[in-house]
Amino acid sequence: MAGEPQADCLFCKIVAGDVPATVVRETETTVAFRDINPQAPTHVLVIPRAHYPDAGTLAAAQPAVAADILREAAQVAADEKVDTTGFRVVFNTGSGAGQTVFHAHAHVLGGRGLNWPPG
Repeated sequence: MAGEPQADCLFCKIVAGDVPATVVRETETTVAFRDINPQAPTHVLVIPRAHYPDAGTLAAAQPAVAADILREAAQVAADEKVDTTGFRVVFNTGSGAGQTVFHAHAHVLGGRGLNWPPG
């Protein structure tokens, strides 16, 4: 059920403390941690503590938590000192878009040129 922890979800296990992660920020509704395969000098994931399979599902069910993720993404960028040089917030939705963990999450990327299209 959406919102409930999923036994087979890596990010639910990180939220529960069952899988280690390099946590950089935590709030009542979110956890932010470093990506284990960074694509930029700053690459932090911001996730909701509750399980939702993707950003759209989260936004429909809990718009305030979706806003919390964006607010925390901005704070991560400030903490990482990429807020003034530029950063990107990315939500991949579906395997065709590169989503590999089906727990809503935002990628905060910065610290290098981020021209569009990405690459």
